[in-house]
Amino acid sequence: MLNLLAAAGFFVLMHLLVSGTRVRDALTGRIGQGAYTGLFSLGSVAGLAWLGFGFAAARGQGWNAVYWTLTPATRDVQIGVQLAAMLLIVPGLTTPNPTSVAQEGALDRPDVVKGMLRITRHPFLWGVAVWAAGHLLVNGDRASIVLFGSMLALALFGTASIDAKRRRALGATWDAFAAQTSSVPFGAILGGRQKLSLGEIGWWRIVLAVAVWAALAWGHPYLFGVRALP
Repeated sequence: MLNLLAAAGFFVLMHLLVSGTRVRDALTGRIGQGAYTGLFSLGSVAGLAWLGFGFAAARGQGWNAVYWTLTPATRDVQIGVQLAAMLLIVPGLTTPNPTSVAQEGALDRPDVVKGMLRITRHPFLWGVAVWAAGHLLVNGDRASIVLFGSMLALALFGTASIDAKRRRALGATWDAFAAQTSSVPFGAILGGRQKLSLGEIGWWRIVLAVAVWAALAWGHPYLFGVRALP
């Protein structure tokens, strides 16, 4: 238990207390952007691996009590939730976005706010949040609550952390972009600042997202040892 909790704490706090704060600014000023990015990436990979191994070990331990279990209804809901997650994650990863790592230059494009960015300026992180929430729905053991709960918290707080980091670095340029978009999905559309355009997202991104969702659903027992489909 302690190993999993330590791994979750390390991974979440490394991102929230370093990546999006003035600690990052101080580190990049001292060692340079390239060195910082390399070290942070290495730490992220190590933290994620630690979290994965800690979770695998914790699931079989006696302390891992179960508070709720999978039901046919929650399985069906989970399948739809994971499709929604992939429809955010895959287009989010493949769309130029000034909130993404080393993509601040996208703000120089006059048409930067289009496609997925009309829906949310943080499509990847919101996709991770939906992914994690869906897994919490069907995994009620303590180890799963720690794993997926930490990922959910990181994704949600990460949106605000990135916004603050970009605001410090880019000032009025960022403020203009943020005023046209929303962090919460569909917020700018419901507020009348944007309109939904599926064609701008790119149909190939939508098809790819559905394909990734289908592959993960089918391959879940082979990859993770648990069936995702009925």
